[in-house]
Amino acid sequence: MIILKNAAIKQKIVRLAYQMAEENFDAKELVLLGINNNGWRFAQLLARSLEVVMPGRIVLSRLRLNPAKPNQEDVRLDMEVGALRGKTIVVVDDVANTGRTLFYATKPLMEVVPAKVQMAVLVDRMHKSFPVHVDFVGMSLATTIQDHIEVELGRSYSVALT
Repeated sequence: MIILKNAAIKQKIVRLAYQMAEENFDAKELVLLGINNNGWRFAQLLARSLEVVMPGRIVLSRLRLNPAKPNQEDVRLDMEVGALRGKTIVVVDDVANTGRTLFYATKPLMEVVPAKVQMAVLVDRMHKSFPVHVDFVGMSLATTIQDHIEVELGRSYSVALT
């Protein structure tokens, strides 16, 4: 069942960009760390919208981790972790379910002291079992733990419950 389509997702991205800009108006730079594939694509879309309201202040980097085995493999950034010292950071993913992926995504941030760390997701499923608070949410869904959310952010955008 399709829950969101192109226009609705684009509208949510613009709204989230304005919320991020309002929340971080005083930040000299806003660093978006997109997790793996869909989180990375979502971060790219957010960055494009943020450039309109915070021109020249957006830094985008990819954060790589294995969600199935987050504590068995290193979490890697496409930028030097030291560059995050004193910065405002938003960790971005497509869906938050238990919060495990977002929780482990903050692991490299423990090596430095950022000014602020926030989380952004397109869909929050509200099944948190890790101490994660999502600051910017496109849509909250009350689902069962057995439900699966599929996000497509390629040529067309969609969110489906399967």
